Amino acid sequence: MARTRTHAALALASAGALLAVTGCGAADMTKQASPYANAQGAKTVTLSVQSWVGAQANVAVASYLLEHELGYRVDTVQIDEVPAWDALSQGRVDAILEDWGHPDQEARYVDEKKTIAPGGGLGVTGHIGWFVPTYFAERHPDVTDWRNLNKYASQLRTAESGGKGQLLDGSPSYVTNDKALVNNLDLDYQVVFAGSEAAQITQIKQFAKEKKSFLTYWYKPQWLFQKVPMTEVKLPAYKEGCDADPEKVACAYPHTPLQKFLNADFAEKGGSAARFLENFTWTTEQQNEVALMIAEQKLSPEEAAAKWVKTNGPTWKKWLTKK
Repeated sequence: MARTRTHAALALASAGALLAVTGCGAADMTKQASPYANAQGAKTVTLSVQSWVGAQANVAVASYLLEHELGYRVDTVQIDEVPAWDALSQGRVDAILEDWGHPDQEARYVDEKKTIAPGGGLGVTGHIGWFVPTYFAERHPDVTDWRNLNKYASQLRTAESGGKGQLLDGSPSYVTNDKALVNNLDLDYQVVFAGSEAAQITQIKQFAKEKKSFLTYWYKPQWLFQKVPMTEVKLPAYKEGCDADPEKVACAYPHTPLQKFLNADFAEKGGSAARFLENFTWTTEQQNEVALMIAEQKLSPEEAAAKWVKTNGPTWKKWLTKK
């Protein structure tokens, strides 16, 4: 996730089916333009979907309502975060529903080229941080201050961390500050990539099952907190611009109100679909509810969306009618 998921992350899907798990490293599909993107006069919408399950929950509910309430054909394409901006600018996709903050791309495409239009806030605030299991923090309360992490490095060591404490990250494709933070804060830790959000979740759940200690890069909102309670480690306070130089970062990740973006032509000519996506806004709790159904209860995204839509009419009907 950039300045955001610089910060995390975190499925190529057909019209009715996203990945039912939290996703592997996103593939770059910017050169495989959807045949439905930017199609003149056709009731079609193409959405970019990221690999983390919260983003999949957004797309699942939006797709369901676009299809069942507005009569659109929806196509979804998985693209890494930065290439997704290129695809959106070129009309290969019509909308990104969860952006964690890419100021360089926003300046280029929104402010300068004007090929992308802001779609409004998603209603969810994202935050990346370092977390330990709450059962470990309760035994060692001072571990929640980064200045005490080296004290616990030996307890957080794994076979993969080369004699140092392990900081577990997800996919190498996610943009993070963690290697710079470890280096600049002089921490006796090694960043170890699980490979994907799904693999990272599997590892966290296994650690928790065995009541083992661990330190992990993680983010909110995320349904896993309901299954594995985790406590954040306080890093040096975030200040505007403290992460401007990726090599010199020595501060915490910011809290980022997540945003939507639309292809500029689609925003102007996309009719009821564009207005619906601009109106689409929900809470962290609502997103987590759908994400939990997909990732933990193993419902298909369409099933999860249908279940949520059935019981949340007052919320989504506003998205259809608001001007």
